[in-house]
Amino acid sequence: MRKKQSVRKPPVTAPPVTAPRATAPQRGLNRGATLLIGALLAILGFALAVQFRSNASTDSLTTAREDDLVRILDDQNSRIERLQGQISDLQTAKSNLSNSGSNNDAARQEAQRQADALAILAGTAAAHGPGVRVTISDPNRALKAEDLLDVVEELRGAGAEVVQFGTVRVGTESSFTDGANGVVLDGVSLDAPYTVLAIGDPKTMDTALNIPTGVVSSVRSAGGQADIVEQQFISITAVRASPKPKYATPTGK
Repeated sequence: MRKKQSVRKPPVTAPPVTAPRATAPQRGLNRGATLLIGALLAILGFALAVQFRSNASTDSLTTAREDDLVRILDDQNSRIERLQGQISDLQTAKSNLSNSGSNNDAARQEAQRQADALAILAGTAAAHGPGVRVTISDPNRALKAEDLLDVVEELRGAGAEVVQFGTVRVGTESSFTDGANGVVLDGVSLDAPYTVLAIGDPKTMDTALNIPTGVVSSVRSAGGQADIVEQQFISITAVRASPKPKYATPTGK
């Protein structure tokens, strides 16, 4: 995945479902929730199709060994299972909202749950959970911005929900650039050895980083070493500033 220079795609995780205000008529609530979640399901399906098309066009597997191909297949199956789980969650949320009748508590609870999840995904809240710690050495200073971007993209492709690169919380608008003194992430200079924390399924992320022509292979080709440690508890405390709305303004409760 070396075609991009910035991390601008949202992680493939459950998108937020915005519930109408409690004062809205219930008919509008059900109709709006149905349309919104239907649109999110369509976007999720499109993202899955694009992801597989990208993988098919960028990965060279003609020289891969049989056991490597099995690992890649397992990784892709895991991605499908995660996306199917997210679709199931959205369908459940849609059902709960549609069946809430005149009671708006279900809508408010779902909106709060999605708001909490969005805060973590947007990087404005701390997070903890199982994941991996990746330490990347670069004695020859040969790794460039696109190489470090590949690390984040592979982790996200493997289901990482939260990523911290060095001291920087990676967000949807994060970008790696090559500076005069090395790689810069969101205005912060990165120094080797690089430490990356990612929250998600440890085994899946470990497998994704070790696929042929993947991150570990690229680092080794550059004369470095990538050490991956699976952990059952990782705490990510770095946060990003909440973006200011460009057009929207809050309304009274």
